[in-house]
Amino acid sequence: MKRSVPDSISLDFGTPEVSPRTSSDFEEIPYPPFTTASNQQYSSWAAPQRREEELPLHYMNEETARRRVHASRGPASTGFYDEKQDQYDDDGKDVYAKIRASKIPLSSGRPRRPPAPPATSIGEFIQQNLEHIPPIIYTLLSCWTRFHAIGKSPRVIWDEAHFGKFGSHYLKREFYFDVHPPLGKMIVGLAGLLSGYDGHFEFKSGENYPDNVPYVAMRVIMAMFGVALVPLGWYTAVELGMSWRACHLVALMVLLDVGWLVISRFILLDSMLLFFTFTTVFCFSKFHNQQYHSFSPDWWLWLAMTGFSIGCVASIKWVGLFVTALVGLYTIEDLWEKFGDLRMSARDQARHWGARIACLIVLPILVYMTSFKLHFLVLNHSGPGDAQMSSLFQANLVGNDFARAPLEVAVGSKVTIKNFGYGGGLLHSHVQSFPVGSKQQQVTCYHYKDENNDWTILPRWDEPPYDPEAPIRFLKDGDVIRLSHVSTTRNLHSHPIPAPVTKHHHEVSCYGNSTVGDNQDQWVVEVVDDIKLGKKSNVDKIHALTTRLRFRHQSLGCYLRAANSILPQWGFKQVEVTCDKEDNPGDTHTYWNIEGHVNPRLPAGEPRYYSSPFLRDFWHLNVAMMTSNNALIPDPDKEDILASKPYDWPFMHLGLRMCGWSDDQPKYYLLGTPVIWWGSTISLILSPIVLVVYLMRMQRRYVDMEPREWEHFLYVTKVAFVGWFLQYFPYLIMGRVTYVHHYLPTLYFAVLMLAHLLDHFVFTAKRLTERTKWIVFGVIAFTIFATFWWFRGLAFGIDGPINEHWGLGWRKSWNIYN
Repeated sequence: MKRSVPDSISLDFGTPEVSPRTSSDFEEIPYPPFTTASNQQYSSWAAPQRREEELPLHYMNEETARRRVHASRGPASTGFYDEKQDQYDDDGKDVYAKIRASKIPLSSGRPRRPPAPPATSIGEFIQQNLEHIPPIIYTLLSCWTRFHAIGKSPRVIWDEAHFGKFGSHYLKREFYFDVHPPLGKMIVGLAGLLSGYDGHFEFKSGENYPDNVPYVAMRVIMAMFGVALVPLGWYTAVELGMSWRACHLVALMVLLDVGWLVISRFILLDSMLLFFTFTTVFCFSKFHNQQYHSFSPDWWLWLAMTGFSIGCVASIKWVGLFVTALVGLYTIEDLWEKFGDLRMSARDQARHWGARIACLIVLPILVYMTSFKLHFLVLNHSGPGDAQMSSLFQANLVGNDFARAPLEVAVGSKVTIKNFGYGGGLLHSHVQSFPVGSKQQQVTCYHYKDENNDWTILPRWDEPPYDPEAPIRFLKDGDVIRLSHVSTTRNLHSHPIPAPVTKHHHEVSCYGNSTVGDNQDQWVVEVVDDIKLGKKSNVDKIHALTTRLRFRHQSLGCYLRAANSILPQWGFKQVEVTCDKEDNPGDTHTYWNIEGHVNPRLPAGEPRYYSSPFLRDFWHLNVAMMTSNNALIPDPDKEDILASKPYDWPFMHLGLRMCGWSDDQPKYYLLGTPVIWWGSTISLILSPIVLVVYLMRMQRRYVDMEPREWEHFLYVTKVAFVGWFLQYFPYLIMGRVTYVHHYLPTLYFAVLMLAHLLDHFVFTAKRLTERTKWIVFGVIAFTIFATFWWFRGLAFGIDGPINEHWGLGWRKSWNIYN
């Protein structure tokens, strides 16, 4: 019996009551619009989209039908999608179409959030900015740690003897030379200017500051860079996507590390180097989180700020280039991934390349060069570093008389002769003899003004002696001359005896006197060119400052040369001068020019004739800095009790006494907080092990993390470990002397790694309870604070006999006690 089925069924629930409220009674919050993958913008907080589920077709099983349903993208979603749904796109062509890039790239930095609506009240504004309260509190605590008892020691501490003196040169506008770029030292000079310092204190190591030197104010200004490290550490951890507990640990470690603290409390460059290292990491982390809003104002801002920070950190010390390498590797990886995005047009690819080149290469170079331009503009007076620069540069300094010296050089002139190679010094001799070889009077290159740099140009031995009453004989190309050392009257000499350091060259010495000598004293003058007149054919007479010369030994045919070989201690670490048997016309180390020129028989020169281009001076100074920096090698003849090796640093094998250790003065010891240094080093050892284990489990098809978790874990691990490696490894291969403070920028990446692993295995672990996480966090934070408090005297100053302060020598290698 069939039953009739009604066509439709309707239910009456009654007439709904009209609500007394209107829509205006509720706060209306606009949801961020859902954006498609075409502009690469997506927010996991976007409102859910209406979609219709497709019913399974007759030939589909249940599993196949499920895959045809798009993944939910609502607030409850994790922000991920089914990669299978969008892996292939044939565009109506065939099944062999290329695999295209995912429409929604996985995020590896800070989770993206829609902007909050404008605050309508003070309470709402405070509620929206609660996340900024912890860094404000940490910054105030940082002010206390950095400023507390900062003027306790009225003595010149450690490298204040160098950098305070350099700041004085800026205030007196005297040119000086140093192996570091000028930006940090200009800031020291500015700190002195703002503090009311007049620049006339010599900053001798260990000397007491006089009353007219505001050293406390200068230290406070330098310490402000140290204060800023703490909020930078916090916000960098935030941008790296760490949990709030991990952010607190990063801020605590930056706040309470004794090494970072003590180095920030004096007139040094290190606080500025650390500051710009931190800003570089922070800015590039901010830029990474803007990657899905390419070419937006914020994207451009943080890309440009990253480049600006790179320029600043490299302008403080060259070791700042190590953090630049991290940004460079990140950029290469980023552009390589974009190169694999088949949906990105060639025009967009070119725009990305152009933006990186402009902001990460051109902008840092401009910042770096600008610091040198300001350096030259301020230091326009003659000073102790003149001899490191070219003769033309010196001729333009106020107080230098090179430009007023006679233009054309003649026989009988008293001259100083400068090597034209980058970093070249002045031809020099002194009464000491070589302990090896001929054992005749030493000839060297010296970078400072000295009466032992003076030589007289005389005729060769088979010509009549120089007669000051005879007609003037100007020096020309091809002339054969003698060079007589003014102080000792000995003649520049060479012979077939190996040079003391460069054995395949002939030794150059001084021999004889004004009446005793031989043809080994005679040199042929060969003109190379002239900076003003141009090629050799335009030079009829040799000019001071501008004409480049070579001196060929008449008998041996070798060329007078001064490269960068340094003599041992018996040669006072001065540059070796040799006679090169090879004729290499392109070797600038065989080029010389007349610098100082005295001849009362000749008219004075005209300063307007000389000028020195900025780019040439910039390049010359940088090569001279590099040459001098490479010469800072450990002296085997002298033990440096302050120096340490790079492998001493990660486990803090040795600290550094920053001042005298007498009982009547505060004592400062550069040593990190042990739990921070040791813990961060252990985390660096564990990180590659953890990564390998995860990769092996992934290969065995174990799923330990969701895609976004894995991308985030990999991203932060690369930033921390690669950043640490790039900062640390160069010290292992460089030959220069090193100290424990060189590890302080590297320590930052180790701290980030420690916080990252704790965050991954504890603070965000799903298997641990909140109570367990609180206990772990509390124990670690208390341990950091307790060890800092135990060692705080190393940074704040230890009074009285050091042996009365027990418990500081946790390792026997720490030379804290006498």
